[in-house]
Amino acid sequence: MTPSPVKTRTAPGVKTAALRAAWPKTLPVLAGYLFIGMAFGVLLTSAGWHPLWAVVMSVFIYAGSMQFVTVGMLAAGAGLPTAAAMTAMVNLRHLFYGLPMLRRFAAAGAKKIYLALGLTDETFSLLCGTRAPDGVDPGWYDFFITLLDQCYWVLGSALGAVAGSLLPFDTTGIDFAMTALFVVVFIDQLRERQNRLPAVIGLAGSAACLLLFGADGFLLPAMALMVLLLCFLRGRAIADRGEEHAP
Repeated sequence: MTPSPVKTRTAPGVKTAALRAAWPKTLPVLAGYLFIGMAFGVLLTSAGWHPLWAVVMSVFIYAGSMQFVTVGMLAAGAGLPTAAAMTAMVNLRHLFYGLPMLRRFAAAGAKKIYLALGLTDETFSLLCGTRAPDGVDPGWYDFFITLLDQCYWVLGSALGAVAGSLLPFDTTGIDFAMTALFVVVFIDQLRERQNRLPAVIGLAGSAACLLLFGADGFLLPAMALMVLLLCFLRGRAIADRGEEHAP
């Protein structure tokens, strides 16, 4: 009797399994992005822009804090050089936390292009704290985490823009919503991770640079200090590990 051929999982099955595994992990981001996206949409339409622009910006720019800053620059009539410099300053942090993802994204094939473009603070936090379950393709798992997070942001922006165009809103303090989300992400990582040293370095380094350089100039020195300290400690940890395993 001839044995039946072994069935292999088709591409749609691989994607479905990855989507089912990724979706529960993104629920905390769903709760945050819906409300923060709505705040952005309300802020943009309150500045006189059509609700469609909120969706366009969330699809093609997809940089939460920079989108909030963009509203102010549009209102002030900022020129291209100012916008470029501000974008570089606000989004420079992507360089620091994007580098550790290079090896992970390298195995994702063509999907790595979108994974790099869609890497936000919250998506980075999820990817650092989770891995694809057994039997789930890692590339598609990372892809769907990134895609779902952006869908939540686009949906929140659209809802806020429509609401802002139909109802009157007092937008005083609404731009603080993104800062509040960063604080929540930081606290969540601090509570879940066993090694809290990186969080302590980030907090202490930022506070020290804030005192030295002031609120307008502390960001770049703080990032540089954190990278130097983390690289130094990582090198020490690797060296200590090598000494422990030496004959």
